[in-house]
Amino acid sequence: MRVIANLLGRRAAAKDEDVLSERDVARLYEAHAPFVYATLQRLGVRAGDLEDVLQEVFVVVQRRVHTFDGTSKATTWLFGICLRVVSAYRRRGFRKNETSVAEPPERVDDRATPEESLAEAESRRRLGALLDEMDLEKRAVFVMFEIDELPCEEIASILGVPTGTVHSRLHAARKSFQAALLRMQARDARRLP
Repeated sequence: MRVIANLLGRRAAAKDEDVLSERDVARLYEAHAPFVYATLQRLGVRAGDLEDVLQEVFVVVQRRVHTFDGTSKATTWLFGICLRVVSAYRRRGFRKNETSVAEPPERVDDRATPEESLAEAESRRRLGALLDEMDLEKRAVFVMFEIDELPCEEIASILGVPTGTVHSRLHAARKSFQAALLRMQARDARRLP
């Protein structure tokens, strides 16, 4: 199927099919699960819910794969799906302050010392706490621009909004992030003897 080939970054077979085989779904999952997992974490999915929400994303991918036309990157298309699934997840009763922004298990650096690993985990915890203070619209733009390093035009395409809206949300997200960081630093300063 040409769509699957585009999503996997390879050439399409001579004969396209309209149905995804189990093998195609498995290949899609294998190729993109680490990206989706990390995206879900950065968008605030609780650690205990990550696997379920990951599966939910791939159910949507399987159902909507025919809408991927290859004009954008697969990760752009997947980020949009992640964003919609996370939005529904939050409406179902998401509770803040239970966010994990750790890397998926496949990306653990075995060369890091225990001290480096601990410092990295603490940095991720602090980043998660700062991101938790943003609403999903600001958080999504902030994550895509500052962490995933996507250009504003691509973010606008993912979100289906004008580029100017992306700029204004990014500005508001940066202000929110800065204010949250200052509050965190003030709390830390009060704790020090």
